Amino acid sequence: MTSNPIQVTDVAKRFGDVQALGGVSLSVGRGEMFGLIGHNGAGKSTLFKLMLGLIAPTSGEIRVHGALTGGRDFRQARRRIGYLPESFVTYDNLTGLEVLRLFADLKQVPRRECESILERVGLAGAAARRVRGYSKGMRQRLGFAQVLLGNPDLIFLDEPTNGLDPEGIHDFYRILREVQAEGATIVITSHILAEIQERVDRLVILHSGRIAAQGTLSQLRSQMVLPSVIELSLRPGQAQHVHGALARLAGIDMEIGEDRARVACPQGRKLEVLGAISALAGAVQDIVVHEPSLEDLFLGYGGEHV
Repeated sequence: MTSNPIQVTDVAKRFGDVQALGGVSLSVGRGEMFGLIGHNGAGKSTLFKLMLGLIAPTSGEIRVHGALTGGRDFRQARRRIGYLPESFVTYDNLTGLEVLRLFADLKQVPRRECESILERVGLAGAAARRVRGYSKGMRQRLGFAQVLLGNPDLIFLDEPTNGLDPEGIHDFYRILREVQAEGATIVITSHILAEIQERVDRLVILHSGRIAAQGTLSQLRSQMVLPSVIELSLRPGQAQHVHGALARLAGIDMEIGEDRARVACPQGRKLEVLGAISALAGAVQDIVVHEPSLEDLFLGYGGEHV
């Protein structure tokens, strides 16, 4: 066993004249929830397929649980992997329980796990229904159920909340946190950046086949040097007073209206600005602080759309 279930070292992948990935190196620690984001064509799907051993790198190497993908030891390592593709497709004429039993047989997992897993993902009441009658969200829950078969300790999720309603998304991440607490390592990609920004432990931003940035959300915020934004709700007649007090602070941007103010400042000066605002307690009704979001960071690193 290695300390990092996934180790990607200087990996490149070409498809003919197209360079899909170039010089990508990253590691994922045991028990992490690791995010992978990037615009369409950035190389996310290619990297997923490489880490799953579905395609081989043009150069560099990938090790999963210490086994070289494509090597003779990788077949055994792959038995410990769960994978949910972006579009989960199965046999519509089978019931949900029959589909899960099919995957259990393929994974060499006891069929007795199936009923309890369907209940865990909220499909116990639909276990006997044919999949052709499932909604998109129910199909996604079924796809997640097959991921959980056999208690994999490494899970790859590609756009896993497609089709789920807010309650389904909440349930999905609750279960995912439970699985992570049991020791599983999770690699997840999503177009909905606001959904994953507070849930992943670390992340990588891919741009044009290369890593534009990687680290925790806090580290990426400090690297990008994006401002904190403070929004104020002002008491009647206090706009001029607030403007005069904050104008003494150098290096901040202000927009002040009759009853609202917006202040943008470097993150390192946030406490200084908040201190000046606290001295205006009689003039301010409410304060809301906005830190740079993952979407802000993504766009700052050259992202277009995910």
